[in-house]
Amino acid sequence: MKILRLAPLALGALLFSQCTLPDMTLLSSRRELVRRALLVMPAVTSQPPLYVWHGSGNPGPLSVNIDLSEQKAYFFKGGRNVGWTYVASGRSGFASPTGSFRITEKIVNKRSNRYGMIVNRSGNVVNRNATAGVSRVPPGGRFVGAHMPYWMRITGYGVGLHAGAIPHPGSPASHGCIRLPRDMAETIYQHASVGTRVTIMH
Repeated sequence: MKILRLAPLALGALLFSQCTLPDMTLLSSRRELVRRALLVMPAVTSQPPLYVWHGSGNPGPLSVNIDLSEQKAYFFKGGRNVGWTYVASGRSGFASPTGSFRITEKIVNKRSNRYGMIVNRSGNVVNRNATAGVSRVPPGGRFVGAHMPYWMRITGYGVGLHAGAIPHPGSPASHGCIRLPRDMAETIYQHASVGTRVTIMH
C-alpha cells in the first residue's frame, strides 16, 4: 500500500522534471549565436545598439544596402544577412546620392579636401565648420580637412563611406557621405574590396 501511495508522487516528480529540463540543443545554438555576433551598445545603454556584425566567418563577397529612410546599412555575404549598422547620411542641403555604386578607392587615413576647419597661426580652431575656398582663412592660418578614417569612395565627386560621428542614431548628419561607427567602418573596410557593390535607397 505504501508503494502504491508513493507511485503517483514519483510519477509526478518525473513528469515535472521532464517539463522543466532545458533544451540543451537550443541553449547551445543560442550561446554560439551570442559568441559569433558582435553587439556594440552606445554610451547610454537605454538606447538601441549602434550595430551588429556576425559576418567574419561567412564566405562570399560583401555587399552593402543603405536605407536612408531608416538611416541604417545592411550587410550581406554570399546573399546572407551578416549584420547592420546605424549610419549618418547627408543632412538637409547635402543629400546623399541614391542608386547602385561600386567602391572605387580605399584609403585608411584620409582627410577631406572640401570640408573641415580653419585654424589660426597658433593652431587654435577659429571655424569648426569650414568649406575650403569659401571660408575665410586668417593671416598665417590654414584649412584642415575633416578626418575620414577607413574611406571607401563610391562616386567620382567625393562621396564615400567612412568612420564618423553618429550624433543622433536614425537622423542624417553629414555633408553627403555615409558615416559609420568607427569600429564598424574598420570592420567593413577589412571585408570590402574595390568593386564591392553599395546600393543606396530612400
